[in-house]
Amino acid sequence: MSDQTKYLLDESRIPKAWYNIQADLPVPAPPVLHPGTMQPVGPQDLAPLFPMTIIAQEVTTEREVEIPKEVRDIYRLWRPAPLYRAHRLEKALGTPAKIFYKYEGVSPAGSHKPNTAVPQAFYNAAEGVKRLTTETGAGQWGTSLSFAGNVFGLEVLVFQVRVSYDQKPYRRAVMETYGARCLPSPSTETEFGRSVLAQRPDHPGSLGIAISEAVELAAQRDDTKYALGSVLNHVLMHQTIIGLESMEQLHMANTEPDVVVGCTGGGSNFAGIAFPFIGQGLRGGKKARIVAVEPAACPSLTRGKYAYDFGDTGHMTPLTKMHTLGSTFTPPGFHAGGLRYHGMAPLVSHLRNLGLIEAVAYTQGECFSAGVLFARAEGIVPAPEANHAVKGAIEEALRCKREGRSETILFNLCGHGHFDMTAYQKYFSGELKDEAYDEKELAMALSGLPSVPAEYA
Repeated sequence: MSDQTKYLLDESRIPKAWYNIQADLPVPAPPVLHPGTMQPVGPQDLAPLFPMTIIAQEVTTEREVEIPKEVRDIYRLWRPAPLYRAHRLEKALGTPAKIFYKYEGVSPAGSHKPNTAVPQAFYNAAEGVKRLTTETGAGQWGTSLSFAGNVFGLEVLVFQVRVSYDQKPYRRAVMETYGARCLPSPSTETEFGRSVLAQRPDHPGSLGIAISEAVELAAQRDDTKYALGSVLNHVLMHQTIIGLESMEQLHMANTEPDVVVGCTGGGSNFAGIAFPFIGQGLRGGKKARIVAVEPAACPSLTRGKYAYDFGDTGHMTPLTKMHTLGSTFTPPGFHAGGLRYHGMAPLVSHLRNLGLIEAVAYTQGECFSAGVLFARAEGIVPAPEANHAVKGAIEEALRCKREGRSETILFNLCGHGHFDMTAYQKYFSGELKDEAYDEKELAMALSGLPSVPAEYA
């Protein structure tokens, strides 16, 4: 039996604590601001939306936060997740680089999202919450929260971005299998959704709109809270179980990564794989190059402005400083639905602003090409979101080939593409087009950024 197999069969190898990068930041992240007072928010400002345990995790500067036994018991269904070396991909590329990938597609939802859905459902249930509202793009987060809500006896209502709702009916079917209710967003069930549809009945939706709808309903009932699948600090922290496991598995292989690659939409799976390695470097250990890969059609890190903005289109959320395309920006309907968010996680944005990570953007056509190459070499069909990380890793491997460098590359394969085969069919038939965002719409969205006091700007 190999060491890797023994590791995967050993439930004691599941980390007992998440890693909080806020403990190691050379400069603290900018505060979250109340949209009314323009002052830093306090716990009571967030209480209508989140349970107090989550709020405490959002602001803590402790390096390690214990994972509850109840959460680890559910993690045992699929964790530790496997780490593979992509020997056949290396051979196909003719690269001297060593390529490793952490595979999160083994979870019940087929992606990394249950890593945070399970603790969020647990903490809400422990504080007496009966219902959770949320949004989802591609459907992976909605599926994950539906799964977690069922585990802990919570009702779950999911607003799915309409373009993804129409493109991915099987995601909706899985959510309903777990007992959740899924609605296309914008919907007629919220005041904000109705206002959007009144202006544009065929609106394709956006994550910003779906967030507004979920937040609106959560704020109306005392037994309801809101759950978010990316962006916020506690979500990113929950995902660090990915990088923590990867560190131990790579140690078993007697290697460390020179380059860590992750796809980025809101930032959660990127943070999950990258933050433990960034923290290691900040504490004096080996410093790896960290590369964030985003879609060219929604390029918040490479094209957005680092500024305070709302997390939603309806301006119901606090203001966070992030790389943003503007809260009213609606990206085109490309197939990596989970990467269609107007902003980047504040902590990821802060790291980018400090020069601790790099960012690149690719079109969906070249990302699908990379995904097909990976599938034919390694046998796993990646989700459209994960194809961006595959593309980034391939580009790093080809760089090593040109430079004759035998570097170790690690990337996060954050989910499988089993519910995304329509997109692959369109790719093979030549119907998958590279969607470009509207430059005028981007300029208009950025011109509407909120004004904040000079001390925070």
